[in-house]
Amino acid sequence: MKLVTALIKPFKLEEVHAALEAAGIQGMTVTEAKGFGRQKGHTELYRGAEYQVDFLPKLQIQVAVPDALVEMTVECLCQAARTGKIGDGKLFVTPLEQVVRIRTGETGEAAL
Repeated sequence: MKLVTALIKPFKLEEVHAALEAAGIQGMTVTEAKGFGRQKGHTELYRGAEYQVDFLPKLQIQVAVPDALVEMTVECLCQAARTGKIGDGKLFVTPLEQVVRIRTGETGEAAL
């Protein structure tokens, strides 16, 4: 089992959700995040004053999947979140040691 974590632009959430649902991938967690990478933020003008925005808004999406669905999940996320411009985000795949469904006590892939 793997945990796929994606950091994406907020306006791409609906496309990512639709792509994962169409691929039959069930369940995801979405968290609001702020950060920067190569973009290094930007300057904005507000009421005549210029100020620096260092941390840009992002969404962190986490999806726990069986090993057999990792590649398809990565493809879905990459295609749905891509704009082709700087700041599209990052995707991380990490191993999951154990998963337990609290309500039933199921463990492993059955808990996904």
